[in-house]
This record gives sequence, C-alpha cells and structure tokens, in this order.
Amino acid sequence: MALCKRPAADLDGVQGGSATSCCKRRRLRIGSTADYDKMCCLGEGSFGFVFKARHRATGKILAIKVLRSRDVINGEPAVAAANELLHEARFLEAASAGNRYVVASHGLVRDLPTKNLCLAMEYVGPSLHAFLHQSPRLPESTVRSFMWQLLSGAEKMHERGIVHRDIKPANILVGEDGKIVKMCDLGLAMSLTTQPLYTEAGTLPYMAPEMLLGKPDYDARVDTWSLGCVMAELITGETLFKEGRDETGQLLDIFRVLGSLDEKTWPEFASLPRAAMAQLLLQLEEREGRQHKKNLDDFFSEEMLSDEGFQVLEGLLTCNPDKRLTAAAALKLPWFAPPTVQPIKNVAPATPAKKAPPKMKNVLLIKWNIPRAISKKTKKNVLRVSLAMWTKAQINNIPPAAALKNKKNI
Repeated sequence: MALCKRPAADLDGVQGGSATSCCKRRRLRIGSTADYDKMCCLGEGSFGFVFKARHRATGKILAIKVLRSRDVINGEPAVAAANELLHEARFLEAASAGNRYVVASHGLVRDLPTKNLCLAMEYVGPSLHAFLHQSPRLPESTVRSFMWQLLSGAEKMHERGIVHRDIKPANILVGEDGKIVKMCDLGLAMSLTTQPLYTEAGTLPYMAPEMLLGKPDYDARVDTWSLGCVMAELITGETLFKEGRDETGQLLDIFRVLGSLDEKTWPEFASLPRAAMAQLLLQLEEREGRQHKKNLDDFFSEEMLSDEGFQVLEGLLTCNPDKRLTAAAALKLPWFAPPTVQPIKNVAPATPAKKAPPKMKNVLLIKWNIPRAISKKTKKNVLRVSLAMWTKAQINNIPPAAALKNKKNI
C-alpha cells in the first residue's frame, strides 16, 4: 500500500508546508462547475476523482479534481478536506508559474450542488504509469527527453523552496503524443522557506532512504531520488525497488540492489532511527544464504543505457543524500549535453590521405560480454573474423583468437 501522509493545512495556508512564502500571496480565483460540461472520469484516488471537462464559454479542456463526498460532510472533516485542497492549490500555483513541466493551475471551482471546492488544472493526457503499460520499454532517446523535462521542472520547483515529496509515474502526465511530461498532484508538497514539517510522505517504492530511515530533516534531494526511481522504470518498464510491507522492508529492498551502508559511505547512517533494525535484518538474510545484487549496473546493460545515462541514474540513486545529485547538477552532466556541430575549416589538404584498407567481405562480428566497468575504459570488444576462417576454425575446433594468431595453419 502507498504511504501517503498528507500534512494538515489551514485555510490561510500558514501550516509548515505553506506555499505562501514561495510566491507573492494572492487570492485564488474561484469559478463554478456550472461553467463546465463533464466529459469523462480520468482517474480516482483516496482524495476523490479527476474529471475531464470542457469550459462552455471558451471550449477549453481542463481537468477538475473533485473531493469525495464522504470527506467533506459533517463539519470538521469538511474543513480538513477543504484545507488540503487549498494547500494543493497554492503549491500548484507557486510551482507551475513559468514552469511548463508542472501542470498549470486554473484556480478553484465550487461545485454548486454540494458547495464543495474543486481544483481546475491544465489537461495534459494519461499518466506516465498508464503510458508505460502501453510502451513498457522506451528507447534511450525518449528516456533522456523525459528526464530532461522532469529534472528541469524539479529544478525550478526547488529554486522556489518547494519539495514535491510524491514524484512517481502516477503523478506524471504525458501529453502531445508522448513528447512532453508534466508533474502533478502537489497535495504532499512542502516548503523549505518556512519551518518545514518533516513527516514521512509519498509512496514507498519511490521514497528516499533518509525518509525511510526516519531522518529528522531532509531537503529537495528526496525528489531527485524519486526521479531516479522513475528513470529506472522508464528504462526497464518495471519498478526498481519493489514495495515493501513497511519502511524497514523497503530499506531492505534498496540495500539488496545497492548494497548495505556503513559510516564510510554515509557517516550519519548509523545514528538514524531505523538503521540498526535494517542492518540486523539484512545480516539475518545473508546468514540464510540469500543472494543480493550489489551493483546497480547488473540491472542495466549498455544496450539499454549508455555510460553517460548510467552516470545520471547512479548519481540520482545514491543513498547518501549529501552525495546525491541535485536536479541542477544532473542537468549539467554529459548525457544532457546538446549535440555540437564542428565548423568546417577552409584549409587545403597538406598531403593526400592514405587509402583505408578494404573492408572484409563476409565478416562475422563477435561481441564479447565485457563488464561495464571495463568497457568504459576500452570499446575494443569486437573481434573481426573472415567467414572462411571462422568456418574452418569451427571445423578444427580452434578458438577465433587462436585462429587469428595462426592464419597460415587454417
């Protein structure tokens, strides 16, 4: 089950996760659901429903978030639900202003029959979760484009002191036939510019280790960890860290992939509330002889992700938050560098170039399985053998490498 602990909010938005300090305070505009025609239901959750609707006067298509009826009746629950919606509305306005990779806010709308507040937002398209069901394995070029947009959107949010805290495929929308992605659902967002309320918030498979370990404070790098989890899912089509039963179980799943931590890799680790229990359970598993993959690159071959892309993924999925990439730092890595065009110089050739040796016909290319760490240093992992040589070597049971050294004997 997803762990989503929403912060308590008040009507004035001055709770610890307030967005009022992220941007200049202004009154949220309030419209009416009578101005819209409901088209279809886009999704539902514990909060309520999201409908696709058309504005009658302008014809503009929007998404409207409607709270469940049971959440907004009988006095006090109604106030709490309205406060949560206001909390999200203010953070959405602050995060999306001038940020095209966060869903734009269109203000609040009051549902006339129930008098409940609803949140009107830009309509984008299906969630990334649904998109991956249709295309579970994306090419690296698409993964790079999606990650550049998400990190760019996160960078602007973080510059404003806003931490999303629940980035996952279900909270990312895909539009323009798969060309653009935008983050949504800021119901768990908090502000670092006031006194933050550091609570556990989010969805277990995408929660950062420091939050799972009960660290009393954290920063915007909980979002970059979540983006690393999203990136892994874009590449493989599967969740990298399967959802554990609780925070400790989720930590074990992370350690099984990345290896356990110690004071060298993260000096603060041993002092965190859940560290001792997680280490004890991991040691018990190891005594039982369970095998753990301790290298992230075991999950991502070079055919799936280039070395430059793996550098980004590895930097985002670093357990120690002090060493983890920020969104701004990740965008500066070579994987995101734009292609450069070398200028053509008008220089006369000094000497005629040597003719290249003729290409061998009927050549077999044999690719050796070399670990990523070795192949980073050398790309000479292809053996060229003529078809005739290969055939004769196979008949005589001679390895290809030996055949090259003893061409005259074949």
